Amino acid sequence: MKKRLITVLIAAMLTLAIPFAFAGCKKNDKIIRINEVTHSVFYAPLYLADALGYFEDEGFKVELTNGGGADKTMAAVLANEADVGFCGPEAVIYTYLGGSEDCPKVFGQLTKRDGSFLVGRVKEDNFDWNNLQGKNIIAGRPGGVPMMTFQYVLKEAGISANLVKNIDFNLTGAAFEGGTGDYCTMFEPAASEYQKAGKGYIVASVGQKSGEVPYTCFMAKSSYINKNGDKIEGLVRAITKAVKYLKQADLDAVAETLTNYFDATSKDSIKTSLESYKSIDAWVDNMAMEKQAFENLQNIIESAGELSRRVDFNSIVTTEIANKVYKEVNA
Repeated sequence: MKKRLITVLIAAMLTLAIPFAFAGCKKNDKIIRINEVTHSVFYAPLYLADALGYFEDEGFKVELTNGGGADKTMAAVLANEADVGFCGPEAVIYTYLGGSEDCPKVFGQLTKRDGSFLVGRVKEDNFDWNNLQGKNIIAGRPGGVPMMTFQYVLKEAGISANLVKNIDFNLTGAAFEGGTGDYCTMFEPAASEYQKAGKGYIVASVGQKSGEVPYTCFMAKSSYINKNGDKIEGLVRAITKAVKYLKQADLDAVAETLTNYFDATSKDSIKTSLESYKSIDAWVDNMAMEKQAFENLQNIIESAGELSRRVDFNSIVTTEIANKVYKEVNA
C-alpha cells in the first residue's frame, strides 16, 4: 500500500489532466474543480446537472477535467489540483490504507453497478458465462474496479480465463479491434458502436452479473468538506435532481441535451447508451452510499488480492449530506 501511495503522489506531480471545462469557468470561489476518472455517458447525471442549470441554481459552476484513471484522479485531489474527485471508491481505500494525512472521504455515490458490457467477436444469442472458459479477455487494468469486478464474476462462476492486463484502460477498445483477446469489456457508447459497425457483439452486462457495488463516487479531502459544506451539499443536490430528471424524462430529449458534452458521439449513440444504462438500473436515487454495498466492494477487492486489510465504512464515507439532500429533493 505504501508503494501504491508513492505511485499516486508521483502521478500527482507528473500528470497534467486534459481539461473539459463547462462554459465560462474561471478559477474562483464560485467554482468546484472536479477531476473525473473518464468522460462517459455512464455519468450522464453529472453533465445534465450543468445543462439543466442545477449547478447555477446552487450558486457555482463546475470545472471538469479528465483524469484518465482512478489513480490519476486521486493524485489530482491529493495535490490540490482538484477539489473533488469522481472515480471508484477503491482509490480512497488505497489512500486511507497508505496512511495519507487529510485522507479524502466519499460524500456521494452516482453509479451502483459495473457499467461495462462484454463484447465478443461473434454473435451469441444464448450467451452462457461458461463460454468464457479458457478465453483471452481484456477487462481493464490490475487493481481497477472494472478488472476486479470481472475477476470476481469469473471466480464466483467457477470460470478460469486469461485476463489481458498489460493494456492501458483508454486503449482497450483499440487493442481488441487490433486483434487482441476473444472478448473485451467496454462501456457505452463504445460497446454499441462496435456492434453497430459489425466489429463485435454485446453478449452480456457485467453489472447485471456482479450485482450492486458503489462503482463511481464523489470524494474530497476532509478539510475541503469541512470548509465548503455548502458547496458540497449544493453539488449533491444538483446531481440528485439530475438523476431524478433522467429517470423520468424522455431519453430522446436527454440525448439531444447531452450532444453538447460529447462532440464526437452522435445523438443516436448517446440515446442507445442511456437506454443500456437505464435497463441495468445503473444510477442511484439516493447518493448516500450503503454500508452493505461498501462491504460487497471490499469483498471484490479482497478476492483480487489487492486489499491488505478491510476498512471501516465510517472511516472513509460520510452519508449525512446525501441523506439530507435526498429527503429534500423527494419531499
